[in-house]
Amino acid sequence: MKTLRLPVLFISLLALAAMPGSLLAQVKAKVPESKKNYIHTIALADRVRVAIYQEDDLTTVARIDARGRINLPLVGEINIGGLTVVAAQDAIQNAYKDGRYLRNPQVTLSVEEYAPREVSIQGQIRNAGRYTLPIESTYTVVELVTKAGGITDIGKGTEVSVTRVLPDGTKEVYKVDVDNVIKGKKGDKLDDNTLLLQPGDIVYVPERLI
Repeated sequence: MKTLRLPVLFISLLALAAMPGSLLAQVKAKVPESKKNYIHTIALADRVRVAIYQEDDLTTVARIDARGRINLPLVGEINIGGLTVVAAQDAIQNAYKDGRYLRNPQVTLSVEEYAPREVSIQGQIRNAGRYTLPIESTYTVVELVTKAGGITDIGKGTEVSVTRVLPDGTKEVYKVDVDNVIKGKKGDKLDDNTLLLQPGDIVYVPERLI
C-alpha cells in the first residue's frame, strides 16, 4: 500500500485553517494605519529617479535642489518640491506635452534616497531637541511630545504650536491642543492631518501662566 504524502503547502493551509480565531487574527494582522495612510511629499535633497516609458535616453537620477527643483532633459528645471509622487509625475508629463517634446509621455518617479527627515521641539518639554521622523510613515505632534518625555509641569499643552516652512518660502503656524488629544476630547484623532508632522517642522510648547 502506498502512503499518501500531501504537499507541504497544502498541509500548512490546513493547519492555518485549524487555528483558533484569536491566533488566526494575529496571523492576518493588518498593516499599521500610519503606514497605510502615509503619502510621501517630495522633500528638498530627496534623490529621485525619473523614467519615461520607451524613452530611456531621458531617464534622470538627481537630487531635488534647495529651490525644490530638478533639471530634466529637454524641458529644463521643474519645481516638484512639496508635491506627492503622483502630482510630480503629472507635472513632469505636462511639461513634456506642453513643450511638445512628447505626445503622450508615461512618467514614473521613484524616491531612491530620502533626505534627512527631522523636526525639532522646544519650550516646556522635558527633552527638547531635534528628532528624526520615521521613513515612509506618519508621525504626529502627540507622538513627538511623548518621545520627548512629555510636557513639563508648567507647560501649556492646550496651545502647542507648529511652525512649517512651505515650498514657496512662506511660513504657516497652527495650534494643536495636545492635552485634549491625549484625553480623547472634542473628537480629536491621532491621524488627523492637522496633527501630522513634516520634515523641518518646529514644535513649541509655551509656558502656562500661573
